[in-house]
Amino acid sequence: MKLQKLFFLVVCCSVVMTTTAQNQQSKTQMNAQKLGTTLYLIENFYVDTANIDKVTEDAIIAALKELDPHSAYISKKDVEKANEPLVGSFEGIGVTFQLIRDTITVISPVAGGPSEKVGIMAGDQFIKIDGEDAFGKKVDNEYVQKHLRGKKGTKVTVSVKRGDDKELIDFEITRDKIPLNSINAAYMFDNHVGYIKLDRFAQESANEFKEAFAKLQAQGMESLVFDLRGNTGGYLNTAIDLVDQFLTEDQLVVFTEGIHSPRQEWRSTKAGLYTTGKLVVLIDEGSASASEIFSGAMQDHDRGVVIGRRSFGKGLVQRPFNLPDGAQIRLTTSRYHTPSGRCIQRPYENGVEDYAKEMTKRLEHGEYYHADSIHFPDSLKFKTDCGRTVYGGGGIMPDIFIPVDTAYNSKLYTNLVRKGALNRFTTDYALKHRDEIKAQYRDFERYNNDFTVGKDLVEGLKKAALEAKVEWDDEQFARSEKFILLQMKALIARNVWETQQYYQVMAATDHGIQKAMEILRSEKDYKNILKGK
Repeated sequence: MKLQKLFFLVVCCSVVMTTTAQNQQSKTQMNAQKLGTTLYLIENFYVDTANIDKVTEDAIIAALKELDPHSAYISKKDVEKANEPLVGSFEGIGVTFQLIRDTITVISPVAGGPSEKVGIMAGDQFIKIDGEDAFGKKVDNEYVQKHLRGKKGTKVTVSVKRGDDKELIDFEITRDKIPLNSINAAYMFDNHVGYIKLDRFAQESANEFKEAFAKLQAQGMESLVFDLRGNTGGYLNTAIDLVDQFLTEDQLVVFTEGIHSPRQEWRSTKAGLYTTGKLVVLIDEGSASASEIFSGAMQDHDRGVVIGRRSFGKGLVQRPFNLPDGAQIRLTTSRYHTPSGRCIQRPYENGVEDYAKEMTKRLEHGEYYHADSIHFPDSLKFKTDCGRTVYGGGGIMPDIFIPVDTAYNSKLYTNLVRKGALNRFTTDYALKHRDEIKAQYRDFERYNNDFTVGKDLVEGLKKAALEAKVEWDDEQFARSEKFILLQMKALIARNVWETQQYYQVMAATDHGIQKAMEILRSEKDYKNILKGK
């Protein structure tokens, strides 16, 4: 009798589940038919001519917007472009450039790239491309990409103005694959502490990290500052590979879960390069997704000290689905959780617009300046391996809080950056004085130690501000003077040498880096933080 009852219950459950699934499928089919019928009616009966492709795209975008802030539609033409920063390379001529007064100006050719091979130099201005004028209002970033990028093996001719030469110089450049490096800087602060700045978690980031790490280790590195500030994320697999470099075997790295996606875990292997040395991870409100996976794993396993401000809070997993026309939907399918169980994603129940205002709300609440303005409910309390309390509910809260530098708050500095005056002036100056600077200081180390921004440079910046219609305010300049002068020095260094030199100059007044150095130089303080003391 009991067996018959059990059989009856199983059959009933099976019928209910089958019926539910069939009802859901029927409902989906009905809605698909409803949408198809609507598009048919618009195309065949609407009073005016309708762009049915645009109507379809707009409908998809509106539907995804109702779900969450990170599900997205990407048109066919944008799919390749959206993937490019993470894939790690593109095909083109290989130059870093800026548009200065509507003219393509080379900041530096990519080492070993096609432009360097034919003799393109920093400071060269592209006046013609394939015989056509390449300056004026028509020239923007899209124009440059369209005319200078192209398939490997194709050729492009550029006519270059160099210095004061009156005659243009013609170069035929054969396009090739150009690497996109994700590590902006890797150098030693002193004889013991190394620094690596990762811009994004790209396809080749793990290999780049291993190369940078080996270089620093050869120089005697014993402690590492890993800078993820402003790093908006990237590939999950890359984040896992990088976490793996710091953990011992079989430690949980991250797990994901969703209503249609069963729990999936990733664990560390025995391949870690740096499993015992002291580590500081720098984060801020711009650190998102993969950056939060990394910093969350380091914090939950008490592997390193996290310094900075609360991270962005992007913990939704997007899976790409290709549409028939080559477009793509990136649909959120699950959530990221740190090893302790914290959900990285911040709330978005109040809609996309409210979600987008989160950073402004943090500023208004004083979160960028005072750690005690952030409050977490006890229900979001979790424990690290050593028993330290950490909180979920959105983003990674650092172990040590660093407020925003108030020098950023100057309206003058903001306008100098926003209207391009600071960047334009320092670029012009570096291009005109590159050879002179290199001859006088011989190498970057001497430049960093001895170069000072004098009154002549400040006067030059004032003129650039006037040209850009930025109102100069002496009181505001005095408030941000030290920071602006250092920015000028750093930007000039970037244009004379490489991006890394910019970060080396700026480290002098970087509060996050200064605090990291302080902690790393004190064995007692470092250990106490990781023990929760």
